[in-house]
Amino acid sequence: MTAIAIESSDNLFGHPKGLYVCFATELWERFSFYGMKYLLLLYLTKYHLFSDGEGLEVLGAYAGLVYALPVIGGVLADRYLGMRKAVLFGGILLCLGHLLMAVEGHQAVQYDAGTILQSALTLSDGTVLAAGTTLQETIKIQDTAALNVFYFALALIVTGVGFLKPNISTIVGQLYAEGDPRRDSGFTIFYMGINVGSFLATMICGYLGEVYGWGYGFGAAGIGMLIGLITFSYGQKYLYGLAEPENPEILKEKFMGIKKEHVIYLAAFASLGISWLMVQHEPVVFMTQQTLLVLAGVGLVAYSVLKGKKEDVHKMIVLMVLIASTIIFWALFEQAAGSMTLFTDRVIDRQIGDFEITASQFGSLNALYIMLLSLPFAALWVWLDKRNLNPSTPVKFGLGIMQAGLGFGALVIGAQYPDETGHISMIWMALAYLLHTTGELCLSPVGLSAVTKLAIHRVVGMAMGTWFLATALAETVAMRLGKMAAVDTEHTDLNDIHAVAATYTELFQFLMWVGIGVGVFMILISPILKRGMHGVK
Repeated sequence: MTAIAIESSDNLFGHPKGLYVCFATELWERFSFYGMKYLLLLYLTKYHLFSDGEGLEVLGAYAGLVYALPVIGGVLADRYLGMRKAVLFGGILLCLGHLLMAVEGHQAVQYDAGTILQSALTLSDGTVLAAGTTLQETIKIQDTAALNVFYFALALIVTGVGFLKPNISTIVGQLYAEGDPRRDSGFTIFYMGINVGSFLATMICGYLGEVYGWGYGFGAAGIGMLIGLITFSYGQKYLYGLAEPENPEILKEKFMGIKKEHVIYLAAFASLGISWLMVQHEPVVFMTQQTLLVLAGVGLVAYSVLKGKKEDVHKMIVLMVLIASTIIFWALFEQAAGSMTLFTDRVIDRQIGDFEITASQFGSLNALYIMLLSLPFAALWVWLDKRNLNPSTPVKFGLGIMQAGLGFGALVIGAQYPDETGHISMIWMALAYLLHTTGELCLSPVGLSAVTKLAIHRVVGMAMGTWFLATALAETVAMRLGKMAAVDTEHTDLNDIHAVAATYTELFQFLMWVGIGVGVFMILISPILKRGMHGVK
């Protein structure tokens, strides 16, 4: 579907009204996504009494799938469904998934080794321990039925995001004719919706979930997605048919007696079983991601060798190096919902007067900083460019990764100045988020732009898919790194703040040096990479 010229009477504040439909839809979709993301690990470790390692594995598998499946959803929308049907179907799945997240079940109970049972206890395998039994090992009783619902909810969410996420962005691009100077500012407005949704979600859902009950937080996220779905449905007339399928007749064709459109929906529902299993088996997700990423990378380079010029090969190799470096950046950055959230919950002094900020609400800092700094950073690059001082793309990547490392450096420094109880001032966490955000602004926007400029035009879609596969792999790598500071909650007193802080500080120091080291390496090799880009800026 190609973009069309939209009458000025159908504009609002200088942009097509359809932009604001997409803005609101994405705002509420991100509200639902971030509303549950920063609650997820706390919910698993505090309510269902998962160990840190177990909780991180679920978070890693979930986040890894969330960033991988949009590659499939984008292809299905391009070839068959069209963007409108894909977004609506994805939105419905997301609503169901987020609302199912509100099903808490019974809170898990832990009986420590040495406990003398006051009444009979039935284990999950049906074994009954009589009253008066002295436990030889620690036993946890979890609500397995509620956990199965929880895993199914995650499966619905990752599948829904796969259909919705890539296609709502594409619709925005279609609203502007080729060469329309408003396109960049339109995307700026659209991405502001992402950050507004993220900020509101972590503030509202985080507070409701931790203060009033997990179901309230997850339920609020589901209501947010429902609002987004209704907004998109009622705003269809402002999309001017741009989100419709290229060839609607294909959807009416039958496969084994069933319309192809219905086959896609049925296949998506059938895939929920696979996703349900995969969110419980992070190693399978991790291995699949690595395999697909290697195949995609080799395939792109091979294509450039066979079909492109010598310069195309050089550009593709540079792009693969840049994409590989993003795995390091996002693996550091995505500690936010993992080890940094647990650190905030257990070590950071979150008290302001009589009010206590919840650990999950700290996730709002990234979105807040993005909203405050996006335009100044964009202006900075223009100002530097006019003076021939604008860093090359590889240098910006290096600076971004270094800042991610320095963010952990702030936490390492902060750990040297605990209060009398062992808690650390929240200012250090705020500084860590600030450095991570400035690093993101150096790397993420220019990275997406580099994909479109360095890849051969005919495979730019596959190159973008490879970028997101790398992000997906980084999510699982992030949680594996976070497990280095997994606290053994069965045998560790979480009230011993000094000991808990020391465990996290060791991880953060390691991540600091990884970020600084890889960032410096990228800057050192930037002249070579810049030559390989053959003038692409």
